[in-house]
Amino acid sequence: MDISDAIELYSQYILVEKGLLPSTLENYKEDLYHFFKFFPDKHTTDDLYSTDLMDYFRYQLENELSVSTALRRLSATKSFYLFLSKEGYIKEEIPEFETVKKPSHLPDCLSMEEVEALLNAPDINKIDEIRDKAMLETMYSSGLRVSELIALEIKNVNLNRGVIQVFGKGAKERKVPLGDYAIEYINRYIELVRNKNHNKNSKYLFLSKYGQPITRQYFFKMIRKYALRAGIDRPISPHILRHSFATHLLENNADLRAVQEMLGHTNIATTQIYTHVSSRRMTSIYDSYMKGKK
Repeated sequence: MDISDAIELYSQYILVEKGLLPSTLENYKEDLYHFFKFFPDKHTTDDLYSTDLMDYFRYQLENELSVSTALRRLSATKSFYLFLSKEGYIKEEIPEFETVKKPSHLPDCLSMEEVEALLNAPDINKIDEIRDKAMLETMYSSGLRVSELIALEIKNVNLNRGVIQVFGKGAKERKVPLGDYAIEYINRYIELVRNKNHNKNSKYLFLSKYGQPITRQYFFKMIRKYALRAGIDRPISPHILRHSFATHLLENNADLRAVQEMLGHTNIATTQIYTHVSSRRMTSIYDSYMKGKK
């Protein structure tokens, strides 16, 4: 069944069988719109899988959507999936999920070894993976948000000075440094890949092979692919590189205000959470060391 037909069938169920108000139905449809915007390649109910729900929920949280909004969207989408499962259009059982109840948890972080393995996962002998390598190096060395990375324009990248101009939330401008590896692989990407793209005159730095800007969805799936290749078997997302960037800087005695500026945080309290992550990680390392001494 086409997704549009499935949504129409679900709408009738919402209005007739559940007796909900038309305004409530519109809210459900709005949430489903965001879900299928994230999964643009899902055209029929045969394309729907139970794992989609948690992937979508994790993606929202890790792209700084509020927990309450993420939970609401998950609930609406899960209700849609349960309805289709009951009607026989989804063959898989829809499982229960353990979800976040409040945003008090500390952000997850990769170890230095995991970051190195992830950054080295792309095969630089492959055209697409040269670009992916450049994107990963750029994101980690500069602590960019996903939205900032994919919106990066060539005119705002100064490879000679090793600085990029970023426009973050609220169009706030900041300048952040690029690491040596990021500079090296951006140069390699431009020379070997981008200059041969049919849309090489695009203002965006990172392009798909079709000449379009890279999407959030692609980057989300890309980083999971390389994480698996690197042997990282826990959930991972693009935002985890930003968390790791901040945590590793603070572990190496970087100034908190400088990290705040690089991340583009308006409030220093937002940045201070990484001091807790850093302390927690150092305590864990110390405890492991002491256990080994016994």
